[in-house]
Amino acid sequence: MRQHLIMGNWKLNGTKASVEALVEGLKAPVAAAANVEVAVCAPVIFLGQVEQLTAGSALKYGSQDADVHTSGAFTGENSPVMLKEFGCKYALVGHSERRTLHAETDAVVAAKFVAIQAADLVPVLCIGETLEQFEANQTNAVVEAQLKAVIDVAGIEALAKSVIAYEPVWAIGTGKTATPEIAQAVHAHIRAYLAGFNADVAAKVQVLYGGSMNAANAADLLAQADIDGGLIGGASLKVADFTAIIEAAAK
Repeated sequence: MRQHLIMGNWKLNGTKASVEALVEGLKAPVAAAANVEVAVCAPVIFLGQVEQLTAGSALKYGSQDADVHTSGAFTGENSPVMLKEFGCKYALVGHSERRTLHAETDAVVAAKFVAIQAADLVPVLCIGETLEQFEANQTNAVVEAQLKAVIDVAGIEALAKSVIAYEPVWAIGTGKTATPEIAQAVHAHIRAYLAGFNADVAAKVQVLYGGSMNAANAADLLAQADIDGGLIGGASLKVADFTAIIEAAAK
């Protein structure tokens, strides 16, 4: 039985005060949902604060990206080794905003995946299609290609020590959400595709839904057989909304 994982992605949001209020506000609901793992991915500048605030709590955390290099002349980047030193468990890789705004290719994403895992962090591999690809019925082909790029470099067994987040790009921050049936169909396809390489890995890996999950739709999405949690954007910035999603997962 795969444990549910509810992960917040704060994106480029937060102040010292709001981070403290958010983390402190999540401690009780996280403690109450012992059967669910809860994590937040903070802007890297707040990771030291998050490390201190989460001490002694069940709340895990990670980064929103990591560089492919561990050290060197790479101004502005953050090494996965540095992230590990600050207590991160997770690192997002291949988020749609990194792929589009920073032109990260499947090859770059695969290299980062390997570097993240080499630092003993858990990569959260984000995959998903654009609106144009969705309307052209290319969803399955897109997610297969994005997965295959990582499998070719890291091997299928590496995915057993990772998390996959399916994020339909057309449903991120747009207010649109894939219906539970659409989301489940893609999640099931992802698992079936992985099973073609290794059935044990396919059965074990957590596949999260990352397309505008919120307090209102979380229960229906999380009830689907192949949806193992959520990668939450805007709703993760509000204690009440994020708590409602955690409670839906706990049920």
